[in-house]
Amino acid sequence: MILQFWGAAQMVTGSMHLVEANGHRVLLDCGLVQGKRMAARALNSEFPFDVRKIDAVVLSHAHIDHSGKIPLLVKSGFFGSIYSTSATRDLCSTMLRDSGSLQESDAKFVTKLNKEKGLPPVEPLYTAIDASASMRLFQTIEYGRSLMIFPGIKLTFHDAGHILGSATITLEITEGKSAAQTLVFTGDVGRKGAAVVRDPEILTRADILITESTYGGRHHGPMAEVRERLKAIVNETVAKGGILIIPAFAVGRIQDVVYDLHELMKAGEIPSLPIFVDSPLATNVTEIFRQHPECYDEETNKLLMEDDDHDPFGFEMLEYVHSPADSKSLNNLQESAIIISASGMCEGGRVLHHLRQWMGDSRTTVLFVGYQAEGTLGRKLTDGEKHVRVYGEEQEVRSRIEKIDGFSAHADEGELIDFIGAISPKPQKVFVVHGEPEAAVAMESALKRSGFKDVTIPARGQEFSL
Repeated sequence: MILQFWGAAQMVTGSMHLVEANGHRVLLDCGLVQGKRMAARALNSEFPFDVRKIDAVVLSHAHIDHSGKIPLLVKSGFFGSIYSTSATRDLCSTMLRDSGSLQESDAKFVTKLNKEKGLPPVEPLYTAIDASASMRLFQTIEYGRSLMIFPGIKLTFHDAGHILGSATITLEITEGKSAAQTLVFTGDVGRKGAAVVRDPEILTRADILITESTYGGRHHGPMAEVRERLKAIVNETVAKGGILIIPAFAVGRIQDVVYDLHELMKAGEIPSLPIFVDSPLATNVTEIFRQHPECYDEETNKLLMEDDDHDPFGFEMLEYVHSPADSKSLNNLQESAIIISASGMCEGGRVLHHLRQWMGDSRTTVLFVGYQAEGTLGRKLTDGEKHVRVYGEEQEVRSRIEKIDGFSAHADEGELIDFIGAISPKPQKVFVVHGEPEAAVAMESALKRSGFKDVTIPARGQEFSL
């Protein structure tokens, strides 16, 4: 078996790992790199291997940094199967088309700027039509059901508890007369006790493990503290008569935040104020959430079986904003309200319009509830920069900037160590990916302290024969 790392190696985004066994080449994830625009485009615009020689893609989940390069893969000549859970497939049908539309919009915008400078036009990485075309290659497998995808390569998905449909990938590989080796890729691992989705499923075996390390060296507070912190921020903002803006990922995070706001409002711990979910993608995704109760935890299933008043995704004070005109009308709000909008890292989408409108008002609070990659506007704001650029114009930051790490759908270092530590016997080899260098090093050290002897942080392009 040969394992080669082509994405999320010593960085967080762009997940992509290549497995070669029994004469077949399987790609684990095919994600877009996110962050600094020019550097990201350079990595996203091509593949470092012959796409036509890839036999299959196995997809851990629908987040764009794990799935977002699939349309370009198909456009470039890939015609194998893309294996995922049914929930991931349904999310990708919406998310990849949305990503294609954003690629087209970005290319149009940059082309306009280039024309003024006498520079050539820019083509989108792929279009919404390309994204739609890629969906015909998806084949779905539910949790716990194994499939021999190639001779000697058996695939099983286990619930990763990260977002709807997210999976930890197990490949049981038998080469020749050698004993079978179990290769496990964690994908992104969720947290125990998180709202909506079930807890991560405990793994029983992994000879070779590829693990994420997003929050290596960091620890989230208890889940109960997350809701208390959210309550305090809402009440403090309302007391000032301000607007609370929550940039959030359209898949998973927006639904989690809405769930907790519903619980707080129902308990009378925050006032009944308007909540606007201003993200067409999040609106579509929420409908997909409703179609996959097999992914819910017990509490969410019970709530959804009750009357509409108890529906955490459709209660009275909650409004999903569809049209651009309705989105723009939020700029005229005269009383306190909560605006939840994508993108979660403030790299595009409607949230930028709201930041431009409200960020200069000291009564406003901008609350970040997810990871902010280096180079993103969200990272600059959470790092405390007082002047940032929005749509090319410098904006002074007068608003209060807050962050709740505990909302993260990623396990922290201790939770990851507990998750990996349950595997018995210990994996013979561990590869640490999907973390900025400092986080990956912290995760490597934590694993070694926990008795894992052979731990490696691979570089992009590095190859291992196993």
